[in-house]
Amino acid sequence: MTNPDPAPSLAEMAARDYRAIALVLQGGGALGAYQAGVFEALDEAGLQPTRVAGISIGALNAAIIAGNAPERRVERLREFWEAICRPPLWPATPALPWFDAVAWPTSWLNGLSGLAAWRAMTEGQAGFFHPRQPPPFLGGHAAPGNVSWYDTTPLRATLERLVDFDRLNDPRAMRVAVGAVNVRSGNFAYFDNRRERLRPEHFMASGALPPGFPAVEVDGEFYWDGGMVSNTPLYEVLSERPGCDTLVFQVDLWSARGALPRDLADVAERSKEIQYSSRTRLVTEFMRRTQEQRRLLHDVMALVPADRRNDPAYRHAEARAAAALTNVIHLIYRDRPHEGHFKDYEFSAASMCSHWQSGLDDMRHTLAHPHWLAAPDPEHPFVTHDVHRGEAG
Repeated sequence: MTNPDPAPSLAEMAARDYRAIALVLQGGGALGAYQAGVFEALDEAGLQPTRVAGISIGALNAAIIAGNAPERRVERLREFWEAICRPPLWPATPALPWFDAVAWPTSWLNGLSGLAAWRAMTEGQAGFFHPRQPPPFLGGHAAPGNVSWYDTTPLRATLERLVDFDRLNDPRAMRVAVGAVNVRSGNFAYFDNRRERLRPEHFMASGALPPGFPAVEVDGEFYWDGGMVSNTPLYEVLSERPGCDTLVFQVDLWSARGALPRDLADVAERSKEIQYSSRTRLVTEFMRRTQEQRRLLHDVMALVPADRRNDPAYRHAEARAAAALTNVIHLIYRDRPHEGHFKDYEFSAASMCSHWQSGLDDMRHTLAHPHWLAAPDPEHPFVTHDVHRGEAG
């Protein structure tokens, strides 16, 4: 009696069912360590993306991932996060280990977290940014790239040390796109390694959130953080290649849903969540309807007689039809009770480890449902799975 064939691995399933695996990374500052944990779990399962797109801190994570060999990506991500989570002047603020946090009062944890955030504001973060001296309010007009509270020159050195830009700029290895906003026109722009050579400044521009960080010059134009217009590149990924079966891992750092504020600190936190959540589920629902319409058009066009397929109307419709299947795996970072409105600039090592572990746990939990990764039924060409809802849509 022969043994039945073993079940395919997750990587084998993905290779069988999809032409592309996309990793879509939202902005969110210090919360971006959650995305690194998510990627570690994907790496464990052998699920290496063929495309990565990011905004702000998501763009910086994208640079580390795309700019290193597969076997070094997790190592380099950890090196990056350990580097930028070190205070530049004095020893790190004493903090409770993240794994013991549940044993301590929330008020204590909130106080330690707030102290770490205050130190980031006053001292900066090693390998990332430092306060301008003299402060900008003491001077007159300055060059556009110098009008900010902080100088991000250290970030360039960090990226140059940890990213192989020759590898990053090979779209055959991985497609890379990051978003930023043109300061003069207000238009959103994507920097894409299929259209141009990406350099450190493209990624720095994507994370240049004013007034903290300065506008970054790229080829004669100045750019700010892409999150000012759209904090997720999901629409760009789903709309650009409608004919390609795609598995998407969408990793968000802000939740559109939340509790009613009870004090001014809650108001500050909740308003930031709403501003930067980018309504990912709304975008996903819009793309689901669009994909279904493209599929319907594709099926209807199959009924057109062959002798009419040179008609201009047919050709026009053909360009808009698609039989592609799309599966979006959606994860959203969930706050811990002690985190406040400063959570996106609280770069303590303890919080970084906590965020990283949360991403690792959430992605491992998601991958424990291998049927979620299966290709959608052609009758329903666009599906979503949400680890926090535990459901498909």
